[in-house]
Amino acid sequence: METFKKTEHLTGKKKIEILAKKGNSFSIFPLRVLWKEQQSDIIPSVQVVISVPKKNFRKAVDRNKIKRRIRDAYRKNKNTLYKHLELANKKIALMLIFSDKEKLEQKLIEEKVAEVLQKLIKIT
Repeated sequence: METFKKTEHLTGKKKIEILAKKGNSFSIFPLRVLWKEQQSDIIPSVQVVISVPKKNFRKAVDRNKIKRRIRDAYRKNKNTLYKHLELANKKIALMLIFSDKEKLEQKLIEEKVAEVLQKLIKIT
């Protein structure tokens, strides 16, 4: 199940705005995490949006590279979160915001994403 399908992407401006305004948050540097429980039968257990601020990385190439690394790390580590949420019969919307001002290596990003997912398991 190491895929990241279109249905797992959180899309829609209103959904993202609601998540930003009413969602819970925590930080594990360099990631800031916003999450909120959702009520719907048709969506997967987790819907994710990944953000890298233009303020920190002016070039789109750099932002896209970091987003790609975060997506890959999430794809590899999401199974434990999915299993936990399916057992608890919950669904969440999740936003990962990269807050560092420097590009990080894939290995470090993977460790941090895994740490974020473990913390989500504890608090959901």
